[in-house]
Amino acid sequence: MGLPTAILFDLDDTLISAHLHPRKAWTKALQSLDGLPGDPMAEDAATAIHTSAKWYWSDAERHRVGRLDILTARKTILTRAFKEIGWAEDEDLIDRLGRHFTEQRTNDTKLFPDAVETLDGLAQRGVRLGLITNGNAIEQRAKVDRFELARHFHHIQIEGEVGFGKPEERAYAHALEKLGTPVEETWIIGDNLDWEVVVPQRLGFYSIWRDPIGKGLPDGSEAKPDRIVTRLAELLED
Repeated sequence: MGLPTAILFDLDDTLISAHLHPRKAWTKALQSLDGLPGDPMAEDAATAIHTSAKWYWSDAERHRVGRLDILTARKTILTRAFKEIGWAEDEDLIDRLGRHFTEQRTNDTKLFPDAVETLDGLAQRGVRLGLITNGNAIEQRAKVDRFELARHFHHIQIEGEVGFGKPEERAYAHALEKLGTPVEETWIIGDNLDWEVVVPQRLGFYSIWRDPIGKGLPDGSEAKPDRIVTRLAELLED
């Protein structure tokens, strides 16, 4: 199968390793922050936080609001987790832990090794590239700037800047308009099965699921990606 006229890329956990292994990240944050209660152990507390986070992000409306105000979302997540493990609802501690985790995650975020190679290779083959990412305008734009990604794309679309995001249909329509390509000539790639597979397929996109750690589709998943890639460079193998 040949390459398309254009490809829309997701950002987090597609081009950059933003949210991989969250339980391990919370364990690291708990182990490196002073002033936490002694029990339970960091691993147990991380499990409670991870469970609370899964609950929080499972609701579409909470997800929409939370990704635009991540510190407030993490405060809600931590408050619920602290209650579950019997820690006092210490607002100062919750705020410090949320900020510490956010700072740590930012520092740990990296470009995937083959990201620039893939983007450059696609551009050299004449593929128009777009970036479409959900989240807060300041935080997402900071990632684009930090990793010098703007030079690779004809269009960069950040939810917090345009006022709408995936999986709203107008988000995909707006990106197509800016790229100047029809949906049947445009691929989309990302790690979220709803945002980059289910909804885009309904709209006519060729949808690629990015599986950066090779975990495979979740058990019981009804999503059927047109293609699954673990390495971004696989896109150059067409």
